[in-house]
Amino acid sequence: MDTPPRSTIRLDKWLWHARFFKTRTLAAKIVSGGHVRVNASKTAKPAHKVGEGDVLTFAQGSRIRVVRILAPGERRGPAPEAQMLYADMSPEQEKIPSAPRFDGKGRPTKKDRRSLDLNRHGPLE
Repeated sequence: MDTPPRSTIRLDKWLWHARFFKTRTLAAKIVSGGHVRVNASKTAKPAHKVGEGDVLTFAQGSRIRVVRILAPGERRGPAPEAQMLYADMSPEQEKIPSAPRFDGKGRPTKKDRRSLDLNRHGPLE
């Protein structure tokens, strides 16, 4: 029985098609740096062939992305089309605010300072 050959695409090109990176050069730079794993093994070749069913693990900003390739992709289309190329399996990360304000902790805003000034008692008469 002949099985049809699996359609594959270059790793850097797929990352660009799926809109994980803004340029193909940037995608190739990330792969060349050894920051991408294909099916749990590191790869440093942007020309590494990937296809349907492969699992990619890579860092994107401050997140670790884990995606399963559903389709190799023909072109770099709009975002909804790009999202059809993969299934996101990334672990959920809770969002930590950059400047939390908890019950009076942190620097007061100007509005808070004005209200504090209004509530202060003036000098005794």
